[in-house]
Amino acid sequence: MAYKITDSCVACGTCAGECPVGAISEGDIYKIDPDTCISCGTCASVCPTGSIEEE
Repeated sequence: MAYKITDSCVACGTCAGECPVGAISEGDIYKIDPDTCISCGTCASVCPTGSIEEE
């Protein structure tokens, strides 16, 4: 299952810098492309606000 970023995202960019496959794009809140995400959980483990969860 892919991960998703919730509305509590503060757009700090920590997750995007850690994603090994570049599945995270910048915006008002960051977004994860579910087709690119390999469900490794790296993004969720580095998110300082706990805004990333499995879909």
